[in-house]
Amino acid sequence: MLPTLMRHIIAIQLQNEAGALTRVAGLFSTRGYNIESLSVAATDDPTVSRITLVTRGSDAAVHQIVAQLNKLIDVVTVEDMTGGEHIERELVLLKLKVRPEQADAVRGYVVRSGGRVLDPASDGFIVELTASESEVDAFVAELGKGAQLLEVVRSGALGISRLAKEARSRRE
Repeated sequence: MLPTLMRHIIAIQLQNEAGALTRVAGLFSTRGYNIESLSVAATDDPTVSRITLVTRGSDAAVHQIVAQLNKLIDVVTVEDMTGGEHIERELVLLKLKVRPEQADAVRGYVVRSGGRVLDPASDGFIVELTASESEVDAFVAELGKGAQLLEVVRSGALGISRLAKEARSRRE
């Protein structure tokens, strides 16, 4: 029987230097693992960036990748948030073509789902929702029933650990 490929959300803090992201992505690529989503931004420290990435793999394989990530010179910290309590959110932006007779129903569904209409036009909307991956999936599927999806833009997962701990550098 093949091992179950579980979804893992990995948070990586790394030095904000040229080539650092390439080395992290290369590690996944060399091991034959796909990165399903990737988000990178600066932290409160301009010399450190945070990567949040989602991949699928067995616990053992992802544990090995985490160990290899920790060996990269640019990496400050690595956390596989999947095993612990965390909050996860994803942003989706949708461009919709909406028939006039459906406009109120679509707008109502967006608001009831916690989304916002960012750009109402006579023939469509641009809407946003921030929610879990499964809620975003359901939102997109439901809107596709009442409107034509012209464009779907998803941020991929962002996650933060619920534990009240201070992020510490292994280089200190």
